[in-house]
Amino acid sequence: MASQVSQIPSSSPLTATPSGKDEIRPKADFQPSIWGDLFLNCPDQEIDAQTKHRHEVLKEVVRKMIVAPMANSSQKLNFIDAVQRLGVSYHFTKEIEDELQNIHRDNNVENGLYTTSLRFRLLREHGFDVSCGKYWNNSIEVFNKFTDEQGYFKSSVTSDIEGLLELYEASYLRVHGEDILDEAISLTTNHLKLSVAALNYPLFEQVSHALKQSIRRGLPRVEARHFLSVYKDIESHDKALLEFAKIDFNMLQLLHRKELSEICRWWKDLDFQRQLPYARDRVVEGYFWIMGVYFEPIYSLGRKMLTKVIAMASIVDDTYDSYATYDELVPYTNAIERWDIKCIDELPEYMKVSYKALLEVYEEMEQLMAENGRQYRVEYARNSMIRLAQAYLVEARWTLQNYKPSFEEFKANALPTCGYAMLAITAFIGMGDIVTPDTFKWAANDPKIIKASTIICRREDDCSAIECYMEEYGVTAQEAYDVFNKHVESSWKDVNQQFLKPTEMPKEVLNRSLNLARVMDVLYREGDGYTFVGKAAKGGITSLLIEPIPL
Repeated sequence: MASQVSQIPSSSPLTATPSGKDEIRPKADFQPSIWGDLFLNCPDQEIDAQTKHRHEVLKEVVRKMIVAPMANSSQKLNFIDAVQRLGVSYHFTKEIEDELQNIHRDNNVENGLYTTSLRFRLLREHGFDVSCGKYWNNSIEVFNKFTDEQGYFKSSVTSDIEGLLELYEASYLRVHGEDILDEAISLTTNHLKLSVAALNYPLFEQVSHALKQSIRRGLPRVEARHFLSVYKDIESHDKALLEFAKIDFNMLQLLHRKELSEICRWWKDLDFQRQLPYARDRVVEGYFWIMGVYFEPIYSLGRKMLTKVIAMASIVDDTYDSYATYDELVPYTNAIERWDIKCIDELPEYMKVSYKALLEVYEEMEQLMAENGRQYRVEYARNSMIRLAQAYLVEARWTLQNYKPSFEEFKANALPTCGYAMLAITAFIGMGDIVTPDTFKWAANDPKIIKASTIICRREDDCSAIECYMEEYGVTAQEAYDVFNKHVESSWKDVNQQFLKPTEMPKEVLNRSLNLARVMDVLYREGDGYTFVGKAAKGGITSLLIEPIPL
């Protein structure tokens, strides 16, 4: 990477670094933010009173439709699916849960591949432990009725494209031991790829999008924005639901823009671009990331706090990785462990900047939480940030000593350094009474869902992990990737398993882990989409935060 020393402004604290140290510094040259000051100010337009009133009226219309009896279960399933995919189900969580409970009890099920698959997916998404195999409620065959005596899918299913598409989406909810769904995912992927070119719009768009992004692993807001553009052309679409979803999207977008402009002003005041030019300026991408974790209005405070934390974690990461010498990192880590502003005197000038800002973010969090007697939560978040810094120091020591860790050693340290557990724990701070001290104790003990999601998050990491594995086991890069991908698929099954009732924690708590895994899956699928702001981040930020939906 190109050196950045030549670009350091004379007023930067970096110029106060003792000479002679620069030769032994790692050098990084990250591209500046592509957004400039675009998000500093909020859009001028507000949602007018008439539109807000229309939103309330339509909300009641949709609520009534969710609970109204329908001609058959297929109609009801389709409507609930549309409500979810258009991103408005957060208004109707209880109604949807009750309706699905009824559907789960109902043995009078239509038999087609489409309805069977849709029913299975929606029930699994909501934690109902439905079987994919021979029996459903002890009497109904599920996917077995579409297979031959050898257990393979019958060739007749391949002509039903809508059914195949639903089976494809349902397969992503599979857990361990569901061989029929392992087979389904490869069968449906192959047949949908072969048939997509011959399809008409909107089915062509639905299939080609699904092949790029399954519902289960997509970011709910990004997927809602995409589905809004397709839903209007689906013959069975409901006009009231569509209008409600459009207004709701724009109202949420305005709220998110207000939050982001507040965060951008905070970021600009910190002046890191001038003071710490070695670090990534990715506060907008950080906000997009956290919107993926929770987008609902009730989590507004949580989003703002968590975005500040991810922005600071990014600065700390770059300090370890891209600028500081090992001799500077030892007192820096020590200061983070002690978490006391008095430690600042032991740090070089440039480190004082990020250390002070880091402590201030958590101090503000503590004040905000104290208003509801929830300040105990911040200690868990602080401890997870300390663990992150300690893991970064281990990596820095290995680099300094040119030490090649075993794959197991590497893995043990790589899981904390992806920052996933830290973000998962910190995400709970801005949630309501559903989070208790037990939630934090559970999260701090590496539960299965957090472990599995961390493995998903680590998947792209790592050229270094791949190299480490290749060296230790004497395999090719492709063989190493195949092993890693198997681990990732197995981890997704673990995540799905943790959602089946009865769950260890409330679904809202588990959703934070699922959503963090989704963000990583989307952002890092084609390389590091955070550092190098790839298509997923650019497209997502543009569609969710810049362009409103025409009403």
